[in-house]
Amino acid sequence: MNQLPRIEIRHSTCPHDCPSACALDVEVIGGQSIGRVRGSKKQTYTAGVVCAKVARYAERIHHPERVTFPMRRIGSKGSGQFARISWDEALDEIAARFDQAEREFGAESVWPYYYAGTMGVVMRDGINRLANVKKYSRFYQTICANIARVGFAIGTGKIAGVDPREMGVSDLIVIWGTNPVNTQVNVMTHAARAKKERGARIAAVDVYNNDTMKQADIKIILRPGTDGAFACGVMHVLFRDGYADRAYMEKYTDCPAELEAHLRTRTPEWASAICGVPVSEIEAFARAVGETKRTFFRLGYGFTRSRNGAAQMHAALCIPAVTGAWQYEGGGAFFNNYALWHFNEQIIEGHDAIDHTTRWLDQSKIGRILTGDTEALKGGGPVKAMLIQNTNPVTVAPEQNLVRKGFAREDLFMVVHEQFMTETAQMADIVLPATMFMEHDDLYYGGGHQYISVGPKLIDPPGECRSNHEVLQGLARRLKISHPGFEMTPRELIDATLKLSGHGDIAGLEADIWRDLQPDFRTSHYLDGFAHADKKFHFKADWAHPPFGLVMGDVDKMPGLPDHWRVIEEADEAHPFRLATSPSRSFLNTTFNETPSSQAREGNASVMIHPLDAAALDIADGDAVTLGNPRGETTLIAKHFDGVRRGVLIAESIHPNREHIGGKGINVLTGAEAVAPIGGAAFHDNKVWIRKAGVAA
Repeated sequence: MNQLPRIEIRHSTCPHDCPSACALDVEVIGGQSIGRVRGSKKQTYTAGVVCAKVARYAERIHHPERVTFPMRRIGSKGSGQFARISWDEALDEIAARFDQAEREFGAESVWPYYYAGTMGVVMRDGINRLANVKKYSRFYQTICANIARVGFAIGTGKIAGVDPREMGVSDLIVIWGTNPVNTQVNVMTHAARAKKERGARIAAVDVYNNDTMKQADIKIILRPGTDGAFACGVMHVLFRDGYADRAYMEKYTDCPAELEAHLRTRTPEWASAICGVPVSEIEAFARAVGETKRTFFRLGYGFTRSRNGAAQMHAALCIPAVTGAWQYEGGGAFFNNYALWHFNEQIIEGHDAIDHTTRWLDQSKIGRILTGDTEALKGGGPVKAMLIQNTNPVTVAPEQNLVRKGFAREDLFMVVHEQFMTETAQMADIVLPATMFMEHDDLYYGGGHQYISVGPKLIDPPGECRSNHEVLQGLARRLKISHPGFEMTPRELIDATLKLSGHGDIAGLEADIWRDLQPDFRTSHYLDGFAHADKKFHFKADWAHPPFGLVMGDVDKMPGLPDHWRVIEEADEAHPFRLATSPSRSFLNTTFNETPSSQAREGNASVMIHPLDAAALDIADGDAVTLGNPRGETTLIAKHFDGVRRGVLIAESIHPNREHIGGKGINVLTGAEAVAPIGGAAFHDNKVWIRKAGVAA
């Protein structure tokens, strides 16, 4: 009789670019494959809940279209014509071409490029060790979190807030600038518990009536890029109507009197004219916040997608400082817990080998860099060779027309280490097969919570897939470079990093499964003072001296006190609409858009338009429409949707370029200008025109 394969439940952590970093219970079947993936109840933030796309992870990890062996391009760039080669052939050629570029154009002509396809610190950040040891061009991260992070830290002094589990004991949860039903399902777990057990209310502040807002008791729909105006109108009411906690502000904040004087002209009427929210809704929101001591502000990554996003984040963050909500359990604010981890990655990244004279190149400006923009290249020579891990810039980077032009260069040698034949891999000279997170060991932290964990290897990878670390080791040998990090296994790197960081060793962390690093109540609520030198929350932002990052952009024009900073791409006669490219429920950037269930749920690339705007332009529901601005044009399907302000368009998620009519994706419309004060990409901040397309849907 044939025996059924043994099913073992193993623990892991979701590695994808999401603050939840969910704790997982994984069915490992016969030691060779995975079955169901569930959220673990043993970890109190995940609390047994996981998003649907990760629950179906077997569909992805055992996908028949995974890249499973190395390939060399044999056709023209982008033709998709590749031939199988061995790992030795691939690594030998990569090393030879990197050395050739270095001999002819200098070491900075090689640019290792990566991002957050995995959030494991060994597999994500090890590529920096190669760059640092070889003195290749360094990589400055700007695509995701910079703008919001600095906006939060400029107020509190560090990136850390109230224990996010305190949403469960709050009386009002303000979910602002994030759509957690789509992107951070665990936020809703704790908010829903408070609603069920305490009768708490949920308030949602966003640019459209998304799935989170549909569960909210208070719904605030803004025009994109106007959160600061709304926040100022709210604070005007808090001061005017006696809801401001003056004793708290006197003890814990820097300039409450100056802020109050500044806000006298920032009336609800002034705010309404800018943000589109009726005066009555601004007043009602302010009363709800002012009357509810236990108000928890869950601030999200939407702030990091706008040219004025740092100032907007700071303005929203000032509200609980005005009401004194930080004093109460279930009150205060949270964005991310970056400051808790204290991971010392000096071995993983090779900090001892950094040459600070080596240029930084801006991740968001890859299109400009690859097309020879002198400013983007920092006055240096061209990029002639690249290794790309954990990202898909031919789809996700801004200024896609420039990106595609740059990747098409015949003199650019491109290596892509990937799990699927993404649109970036299609442009490569050599494609290398990559492992997924259950096929290697790594170290994880949760941006949206307070846990760290080891994610162990659970099964062997298919075919000839190798981890990021193994690729770096193979290249290091051929490039004849040495560093302790290249000689260590992933487990040894994790162990060394934990010890350097004061977190014990790998055995201790594995015994804990998930380790809770949340500080005590007083520290989390800043009751012994905020993290600035003066121990105050700063209403007055010193943008010229941010706590981290490289200063860039129009820093001198940023408002010191909370305000609406008029730096966004305002709609004009030629471009009468504002476009936001918000995250969908079943894709995560371009991850999961290869899995059938996610494809079925998301359907065609589409854009939401208010029915009255559509009627004025003779656009029927389901029509093919073209959106455009000076950067380019893209064609997709119109969906009538009355959950936006007039003049606002919403295109959810990043569909592959090929799924747009004409083959040009949504990011042809997004810009790469440096966002003050430390850089970033304003993906949701675009003025566009829209018209019925000249093609059938």
